[in-house]
Amino acid sequence: MKKHLVFVFFLAAVLCSTYTEAQYYIRPPMDRRYHDRRSPEYSREDLGAFKPSLNISVGYGFPNLDKSYLPAFYQAYIGSASQQGPLTAAVDYQFSRYMSIGLLATHGTVSAPYYDYNSTGSAAFTGKLTNWSFLVDLVRYMPVNSQVVSPYIRTAIGLNTWSQQYTDVTGAKIDGVSANNLPGLAYQAGIGAKFNLSKRAGLFAEAGYGKFILHGGMSFRF
Repeated sequence: MKKHLVFVFFLAAVLCSTYTEAQYYIRPPMDRRYHDRRSPEYSREDLGAFKPSLNISVGYGFPNLDKSYLPAFYQAYIGSASQQGPLTAAVDYQFSRYMSIGLLATHGTVSAPYYDYNSTGSAAFTGKLTNWSFLVDLVRYMPVNSQVVSPYIRTAIGLNTWSQQYTDVTGAKIDGVSANNLPGLAYQAGIGAKFNLSKRAGLFAEAGYGKFILHGGMSFRF
């Protein structure tokens, strides 16, 4: 069911951004003699000619939604989870003013203590999941008349790789314990904006769902 919802969200995001872009172009031309030079249709000429670029970004996502894959065990309940990351890195080739495609990678760890139902003392053992994900990243930029702010829609889909470890109260590894429901599919969909500090560097902020809900960091253009 979750895979179907991801596909629907992915398709809706692409169609929405395509429709927005189309709306920008199909308006009939206006006579420039009576055209307000402050209007969007006229000021888009100030953006200049488009040049393809390589965009590199690094960031941090929160919260790490991989914590939902920490397994449940018979006669044990899970405590409060902790997280590291996910750290993110993306390389995208922007081949038009309104679209780029590339690779998004994430890395993060989630862990939690497990308590025996028959005990109120310390944790019986601790579980930890470490994840790497590699996703094909499609970014659709919304048409705006600004060189400072660039709103966008991100859709990404790819693969998860996992490692898991379970240790007792002494720190010794527990053999024969594993989670069987760790998904191979990785995805992220969101909406955000880049804030250009210069022609080569800027900040970005994003909200979405998949590997994380909130996402922010630095971006660089080459």
